[in-house]
Amino acid sequence: MSETAATPKPASKPGLRFDFMRWRKSAVVVSTLLLAGSIATLAIQGLNFGLDFTGGTSVEVGFEEPVNPEDVRQTLAAGGIENAVVQVFGSDRDLIIRVPPQVEADDEAPIGGDVDNSALGNEILAELQAAYDGVDMRQNNFVGPVVGGELTESGGLAMLVALGVVMIYIMFRFTGKFAIGAVIALVHDVVIVLGAFSLAQWTFDLPVLAAVLAVIGYSLNDTIVVSDRIRENFRKLRRGTSVEIINRSLNETLARTLVTSATTLMVLLALLFFGGELIRGFAIALTIGVVIGTYSSIYVAANMLLALNITREDLMLPEKENSDLPEMP
Repeated sequence: MSETAATPKPASKPGLRFDFMRWRKSAVVVSTLLLAGSIATLAIQGLNFGLDFTGGTSVEVGFEEPVNPEDVRQTLAAGGIENAVVQVFGSDRDLIIRVPPQVEADDEAPIGGDVDNSALGNEILAELQAAYDGVDMRQNNFVGPVVGGELTESGGLAMLVALGVVMIYIMFRFTGKFAIGAVIALVHDVVIVLGAFSLAQWTFDLPVLAAVLAVIGYSLNDTIVVSDRIRENFRKLRRGTSVEIINRSLNETLARTLVTSATTLMVLLALLFFGGELIRGFAIALTIGVVIGTYSSIYVAANMLLALNITREDLMLPEKENSDLPEMP
């Protein structure tokens, strides 16, 4: 009986699982529409700034029995306290009430004559105690408009500084072309997150600003991982066009990108649904940022490299002069 040698299967050629760059032109259209829509809604509606930026009063109160937030808002409006935002805080017996600075329509004096807005929390408590039994004050905070304006300026400056530092870091670690692509991707992510908050008129406060800065960090981390693999493959591979090398690099980092994004989203969704009202805006901003950041690392940063005509020569290491040592095989 003769043995028939088993024909070995040819080794699988390292190929592309997904042709990302095939859809790069469609991605440009999608990103352009998202950016244009975000800028338009920011210009028309603006952001719904919270009391951290506009100033006002934030009061936490507790009730003996469960209450309807809408009924509480109407009670305050009947007492002359307008535009109150009433939300459940923890349980249906605990509410947080946010009220912008109150002024009279005629002479723009604070409500209550000479009473300052810093005392508005006591007025809110008095109105609620007149309408409900067993109401007690848990916390009473007042933010002046000057402080709110300073926070707005500082928040905008923080984002600009973060983008500038990122650009300098990428230029030193990679090249100027990578820096331009990374910063455009970060601006893309930040503008879309802000546009979503403007469109939905979700409250934009300090936790949301912290989330936007975290989005910059998350997106930058993802972009650096992809950029590092692109640089490595441009130096290592001797054949292939720029599109093919970038496609291969994206596929090699795809598993890491998906695992990181999925685990981060699981935590953020838990915060969104179970973290309570105070952290909801933070979770929403980061959730949008993670999704958009993952997309931009693939289609915005990489697309910019192709638009800037990245080549192997841009990334090659400088040759050592006067070196008599043989090259490593």
